[in-house]
Amino acid sequence: MLLVATLAALVGCGDKDPTPEDEVRDVVTRFGEANAEKDYQAICDDLLATALVDNVEQYGLPCEIAFKQGIGDVRAPKLELGAVRVGGDRAFARVTTTAQGQPASTDTLALRRVGDQWRISALR
Repeated sequence: MLLVATLAALVGCGDKDPTPEDEVRDVVTRFGEANAEKDYQAICDDLLATALVDNVEQYGLPCEIAFKQGIGDVRAPKLELGAVRVGGDRAFARVTTTAQGQPASTDTLALRRVGDQWRISALR
């Protein structure tokens, strides 16, 4: 048992905290996955900044319904993550999105650090 505990401790010493770039990449990747799975609840609750959700909801629809109406009919959506740039509490991620029957689109997602999490704050 002591050997197992010692090995576990040594392996744990090599673990590094993710960089801000890693964290941003994770959020953008999760956004692409949630979009493909049509998990609008996860998008609105876990990935978007509150200000963006509030902006969407000012038009009278809950965020999840707005996403469903806006992109619910999109078939086989895919998101390819490109360059990520982080500066302080702001970040930008270049993405290319594709979907069946639609032309590819290359855009930039803006993200902000909210507490200890990165959230998508805008599409530029």
